[in-house]
Amino acid sequence: MSDHMQGMDMGENADTASEASAVHEMMPGHHHDPGPHMKMTALRPQSPGDADRAKLLAVQLREGIEKYKDYHVALADGYKIFLPNLPQKEYHFTNYGNGFLQAFEFDPARPTSLLYRKTKTGYELTGAMYTMPRSATEDQLNARVPLSIAQWHLHTNLCMPPRDQMRTADWTKFGLQGSIATEEACTAAGGKFHPVIFGWMVHVYPYEDSLDKMFAMHHDMH
Repeated sequence: MSDHMQGMDMGENADTASEASAVHEMMPGHHHDPGPHMKMTALRPQSPGDADRAKLLAVQLREGIEKYKDYHVALADGYKIFLPNLPQKEYHFTNYGNGFLQAFEFDPARPTSLLYRKTKTGYELTGAMYTMPRSATEDQLNARVPLSIAQWHLHTNLCMPPRDQMRTADWTKFGLQGSIATEEACTAAGGKFHPVIFGWMVHVYPYEDSLDKMFAMHHDMH
């Protein structure tokens, strides 16, 4: 298994994962309605020190990614633009080596992905994404980013159409916004079912002015 695969904990081949993520990124608003295709950690009661821990993480992240405000530096450091030709509200520049290491150790200054907004002249850095393997427990996730402050998420119950029908598939049924959410229904439709795709993810927007905005599920681009 390549670093590309292990870092994102895909569990399937890279082509299938890319197709799934493409569908996911094309569908705005899914972050606000988990539905059958997303599992989110429950918000925990706030423990003493959670807010301070989250603030420190944001400071460490901000300092660690400051140089990547110039996206050319990110590219030079091994971050790769995911699906650059697909119009997206938020572009993920992913360092699969960092993603692989995050399965074992946590450095807030080295996220798996950098999050950018497309501009007329290039890309504007807005935040970053941390990842953990799908097997991680909520206590392990909480040790990295407090679950009283942020919600990690998994993409789940994905049904992809047959490869030769990708261009003609009914995307109201398939994909991460589709109506099919069980293996039985997916098999009946001739698709391929993925119980989980990628691993746990959490977004952090360290340039915002409050914790709730810094650790929001998705950046408000408006």
